[in-house]
Amino acid sequence: MPAPACPQCTLQNTYVDGANFVCADCGYEWPVAGETSSDEAVVVRDSNGNVLVEGDTVVVIKDLKVKGSSIPLKQGTVIRNIRLVEDDAEHIEGNSDKIKGLVLKTIFLRKA
Repeated sequence: MPAPACPQCTLQNTYVDGANFVCADCGYEWPVAGETSSDEAVVVRDSNGNVLVEGDTVVVIKDLKVKGSSIPLKQGTVIRNIRLVEDDAEHIEGNSDKIKGLVLKTIFLRKA
């Protein structure tokens, strides 16, 4: 049985190591027997690999241009009370002090 694509980074460079699949690119491991099922919750992680949950506070790690706004999102901007996007481990929703209704990629965030 070929190893499936990594559920975290979606790359195909995976292999079986004992009872786990391992991604050679990002290092993510998940169990062989419990391959992802539809009722399993999506784990959302920040740029450092910390698990994010609904209501967390995150900090922007890089200046970002915001589509539809002339105001950039500066490094160090705090986003409070985040909301997770259903079935999407790469995006969160939140509001900054100046810009409301943001959808941000988790690779540009770290948990506060």
